[in-house]
Amino acid sequence: MNDKSGATRRTVLTGLTGIAAAASIPLGATAASADVDAVDQPRVYACDEWGARPPDGTPVVVNSRPNKIIVHHTAFPNTTDFSLDYAFRNSRDIQDLHMDDNGWMDSGQHFTNSRGGHVTEGRHGSLSALLRGRTMIQGAHCVGQNSQAIGIENDGSYHLGAPVPQAQWNSLVQFCAFICQQYGVNPQEIYGHKDFNNTLCPGGLWNRLPELRAAVADALG
Repeated sequence: MNDKSGATRRTVLTGLTGIAAAASIPLGATAASADVDAVDQPRVYACDEWGARPPDGTPVVVNSRPNKIIVHHTAFPNTTDFSLDYAFRNSRDIQDLHMDDNGWMDSGQHFTNSRGGHVTEGRHGSLSALLRGRTMIQGAHCVGQNSQAIGIENDGSYHLGAPVPQAQWNSLVQFCAFICQQYGVNPQEIYGHKDFNNTLCPGGLWNRLPELRAAVADALG
């Protein structure tokens, strides 16, 4: 299946589980709420910063806000390399897999969270849309949800009980809180891939979703 048919994440994981690259955009240029922001903008590395390939087509802009967040894991080996350089290489590997093996026009997920807690933009245009807080980019991470849910890949394999590194967890909490703030998403609307599709993804992260929702709500005040 391909993007146009609303395909799932990359095929290799299912058993286990015109807008350009967003440049750095000042925080506060636009926001979903007129209230004072409770959550600071985390550092998110745009596609051009990690060396993304150009998309094979123009990402589709959905002219409405997403109503949920969907958490994934990559099912890649649990590396002990927590560096930014590795996070960039991992983002390139995911994009190559999605484009070359799955035949998708770009990375399927909107964002990727490395085991070291480094967040990178996935599908081109996702960061720009998030910072504006009014539209979203159609993804290819979860069948039936690609036009209404922000997909976050968390690097690693958590279906066999491996612990989530604290840096990655902290980053996930902060980033989900920022997404909720920008788009007006209720923290209770944070789900795992397996809530919608037949997959083991996101492994043990799924069991921690109540904890994640509570931590995000707390971060939002």
